[in-house]
Amino acid sequence: MFEEAQYFAPVAKRDDGSVTVELASSHPGFADAVYRERRNAIAALALNHRPGDPIPHAEYTDEEHQVWALVSRELAVKHQVYAIREFLDAAERLGLPKDRIPQLQEVSDLLEPLTGFRYLPAAGLVPLREFYGVLADGFFHSTQYIRHHSVPFYTPEPDIIHEVIGHANTLASSRFAELYRVAGRAARRVETEDALQFISKVFWFTLEFGVMREARELKAYGAGILSSYGEIEEFRGMDIRPLDIKAMGTTEYDITKYQDVLFEVSSFDQLEDVVGSFWASCDDESIARIVAGG
Repeated sequence: MFEEAQYFAPVAKRDDGSVTVELASSHPGFADAVYRERRNAIAALALNHRPGDPIPHAEYTDEEHQVWALVSRELAVKHQVYAIREFLDAAERLGLPKDRIPQLQEVSDLLEPLTGFRYLPAAGLVPLREFYGVLADGFFHSTQYIRHHSVPFYTPEPDIIHEVIGHANTLASSRFAELYRVAGRAARRVETEDALQFISKVFWFTLEFGVMREARELKAYGAGILSSYGEIEEFRGMDIRPLDIKAMGTTEYDITKYQDVLFEVSSFDQLEDVVGSFWASCDDESIARIVAGG
């Protein structure tokens, strides 16, 4: 999940053991006491989880399952038009349920035989170094809650639709899974926060919001685009720039709106050769040289 997104919903654990997810007044679920209580309970599941134990089971309402079914159905139609073939084939292999929200343990059980990746529950903010670092070991942090039912096609922070429809389908591809792992190894290798931020921005503009030329058409491969009902319709009209490691690693972005600057790769091979090779070899000194223009 994105560290920046947690600006909207920090999680606090009180001295009495209770857990509170602080929603902004603009959040669709802010005035819904039932939804807020469910968010607190689901966050508590993650906070109380111990690594190595099965992922706690989250109870979802019929209304929440309906949100998943609606968004899943609509995104599947858009994926046929806008998603790259590697994503479509991986999604077919994974076979996520379309009529209900899957449990994270269930997603892990489907994913692990394909690429070895497993999920870890996250209550809220996951520090960058931890979030990216565990990718090297084949783990992906994910929230378990789903967006508010009043706006099924919008969420102000990453929910299980983004984390699973976007990322799990991607992680079912062995080629993508290796890119996630090499990004994780890069995050563990660097020591400075500046270098870590640079690596995370390259991840943002590729595995979250990357676009690729396929059969002369511009398609999406980034999980952020592929899990967004609105953004998937708009990305072709954005400022599309050629792949550039320095530009990606130094470009600022705003998570609260559609990404207006995107970077295009010409093929999956280029993604692996350029971005994968960068993550595989970068360190603090090499990133500093890139930033300095050397």
